[in-house]
Amino acid sequence: MAGTYQLLGQMLVERGLLPADDLESALALQRERKERLGKILVDLGFVSPQTLCAVLSEQLRVPRVEAAELGEIPVEAASLSPSFIRQFLVYPFRVDDGRVLVSMADPLDTDSVRALEQLLGRRVEVYLSTEPEILRALEVSFGSEAPAEPGAAAGLEEPTDVEAADIEHLRDLASEAPVIRWVNQLIGRAVERRASDIHIEPFERQLRVRYRIDGVLYEVPGPPREQRAAVTSRIKLMAKLNIAEQRLPQDGRIQLRVLGRELDLRVSTLPTLYGESVVMRLLDRSQSGRFALDSLGFPEDLLKKMERYLALPHGIFLVTGPTGSGKSTTLYGSLRRLNTTDRKIITIEDPVEYELPGVNQIHVNPQIGLNFAIGLRHIVRQDPDVIMVGEIRDLETAEIAMRAALTGHLVFSTLHTNDAPSAVTRLTDMGVEHYLVSSSLVAVLAQRLVRVLCVECKQTYQAEAKEFDLPEGQVPRGPVTLWRAQGCAHCAQTGYQGRIGIFELMELDDEVRRLIVAKADANVLRQAARARGMRSLKEDGWQKVAAGVTTREEVLRVTQEV
Repeated sequence: MAGTYQLLGQMLVERGLLPADDLESALALQRERKERLGKILVDLGFVSPQTLCAVLSEQLRVPRVEAAELGEIPVEAASLSPSFIRQFLVYPFRVDDGRVLVSMADPLDTDSVRALEQLLGRRVEVYLSTEPEILRALEVSFGSEAPAEPGAAAGLEEPTDVEAADIEHLRDLASEAPVIRWVNQLIGRAVERRASDIHIEPFERQLRVRYRIDGVLYEVPGPPREQRAAVTSRIKLMAKLNIAEQRLPQDGRIQLRVLGRELDLRVSTLPTLYGESVVMRLLDRSQSGRFALDSLGFPEDLLKKMERYLALPHGIFLVTGPTGSGKSTTLYGSLRRLNTTDRKIITIEDPVEYELPGVNQIHVNPQIGLNFAIGLRHIVRQDPDVIMVGEIRDLETAEIAMRAALTGHLVFSTLHTNDAPSAVTRLTDMGVEHYLVSSSLVAVLAQRLVRVLCVECKQTYQAEAKEFDLPEGQVPRGPVTLWRAQGCAHCAQTGYQGRIGIFELMELDDEVRRLIVAKADANVLRQAARARGMRSLKEDGWQKVAAGVTTREEVLRVTQEV
């Protein structure tokens, strides 16, 4: 088969349809992915589906059938379900002399041909079409039973002829090789620059594209003007979203391999004044086994306390902070340390960001009624030792989690609060009884992420004591040597490379529990916790500033509201 692939590539190169360098790149990726070379060439945007189809037809001597000929499925093949056709990309379009003429996107798929012959009881003759052409014919034949996009929202009005024509035009634009190539390059460059998110935002005069790198947004060049309308449609097609629906938010996902890494892209679209805003979150599935608490920035004394809490047989441990503060990473690191053969661990998340081998992970699905509260209620019946709830959002989830902690389970979860003491206030504001909080909660960890100075270009300078915003008695005396960000080729001129956590751990002893039952506010709880040795987020951050890990500006940036 390798010879066939090579011949296809040579034909494309000889006809001037594919540069030789692009062929080499595609062949290298084909050795990794073990997929058809033609599919890889289309995925990379090196050739269009129509070009590939024409050359394959010549190479394999399989006749090409145009989209206009893919009419209604004949009666003799009516027993085939839309799901079968969509899964195997086979479309019966005519019966001739007892033979069923079938259009396929992959005529080398002999297993599907044999399955068709068995299902239909007739000989099958293969013709060649592109994948989009087969999917369009499927849409025309089955209508609402097989929507054009699997992510289509239910109950939408049928499109008019004009709307249908617009949708076809969008789909055609999104399938053009330059658009496919630009989107693939956008994702590839994001991976190279360690971006966590890609933002595509339409405005009146431009389509702005930005990468979020180490928590900060950086603008990058947008697509050519003639491709702007097709970029969003291309991403929505990749995420299996409904390109016809531009009035409602949609969520989807894309799984692909980039630069030898398995990526999971979470796609979110949102209608705005000038079009749909698209955000893609990049999750590297190959990193699921790399979480380790001792690499997240915990000071040695705090790490020992974390290990003590992880060894508890029951209780609830909360991690707090805003979105993007690393809460999930800390929880995954905790579960990874607890993941032994003598413990059963179950998580319920929205979404499951990384797969943890040996851990039972549940993805919430509100559309079918599976939310955190319902899932958690059933998890408890599965006899787990450790439970992780992605987020406590309501009273019902909070009460079930805390009662699970009281009945012999170690429970981990997150809250959106600015500091550790405010977690108690947040729970009681939800309606949780103070006695339930005091008897089930064992500790609260607040955290933020600060950027780490690039080791290749960071520079020292002399700082005055007044630059330290610390309590009296902790301010250093005299000038102190600190570091500032500079910028070089190694860090893409940002001055930073990666991120690390700063932490605030509030431990619940008898006095703090007494204050909770007495309905003390967050300020009173904070004072009691600090009297017992709790370091604030800012104080932990200053320790990392003094050690040359990060900068004063970074600590102030993420703690200015605390």
